[in-house]
Amino acid sequence: MVCDIFLALQPEVVMPCLGYGTWQSQDETLEQALDRALEVGYRHIDTASRYKNEEVIGKVLKKWFDSGKLKREDVFVTTKLLPNAMDPDKVEDGLKESLQKLQLDYVDLYLLHFPLNILVSENGTYGDPNFDFLDIWKKLEEQVDAGRTKTIGVSNFSIKKVDRLLKNCRIKPVNNQVEMHLYFQQKELVDFCTKNDVTIVAYAPLGSRGYNTFLASLGKPPRDLPDMFEDPIVIAIADKHSKKPSQIALRFLLQNGVAAIPKSVNPERIKENFDIFDFQLDDDDMAKLRSIDKGSEGRICDFRASGRLYEHPDFEF
Repeated sequence: MVCDIFLALQPEVVMPCLGYGTWQSQDETLEQALDRALEVGYRHIDTASRYKNEEVIGKVLKKWFDSGKLKREDVFVTTKLLPNAMDPDKVEDGLKESLQKLQLDYVDLYLLHFPLNILVSENGTYGDPNFDFLDIWKKLEEQVDAGRTKTIGVSNFSIKKVDRLLKNCRIKPVNNQVEMHLYFQQKELVDFCTKNDVTIVAYAPLGSRGYNTFLASLGKPPRDLPDMFEDPIVIAIADKHSKKPSQIALRFLLQNGVAAIPKSVNPERIKENFDIFDFQLDDDDMAKLRSIDKGSEGRICDFRASGRLYEHPDFEF
């Protein structure tokens, strides 16, 4: 099975609609999982400087390239600028460091990871009051000019922020990577971005069951996370198509024109998440799935847990 749905970022750059997410994955576990993902057919890999796993990904990719199983142009690679290093003077060095770790000459997509510059001090974690993402964007544009990335985009941007960027850029953002899943569909954001030729990539497309692990790393208590796979509507549609609820959730996003980057290190689930190209949700299925959207109540990734970011006037989560 191969991914047969793509999003056009530019006439000569296309992104496979299903990618392999790597947040919280590292070391030998990621190495084995990424090998499995490439064997299954994933050709879109998502990482970030913040994830501290670019070296592992680079090692695996080099092995596949050296073996002749894949060419560089066969794989779409996304990485992101470190959220606490969003200084105009650090952008070029940040991307160069990522490229060195990934053992690549260029990435296909480079994202501004967060709309705020995150500062950490003895007073806690907070948003830089003097930060303006437009200053950073100009430096990202220079990375396209230099050939270090084919395209550039953003992550965790609201309609308001995407609109401001579109009105003040030389090179348009081609992508906005945001949390999105059946319980948090963000229809207005999707419609706005689509209207302005900004593609959407959904992180946490299966609800991010590992989010409580992240909260624990911050010393925060676990949350009671919603489980869309127990939803009667999702279960009924999965039974109708002889598929898993997770496969229904991913297929729904793809048919909405949204790319998804599910994350798993389990070999069976890696394959299961990819096996979504042999069926189609009909109009009735799609309507029922749209009806279970919980709006903002469905959001899982709570950035308010990250120190005092919520005090910043541009905080919109």
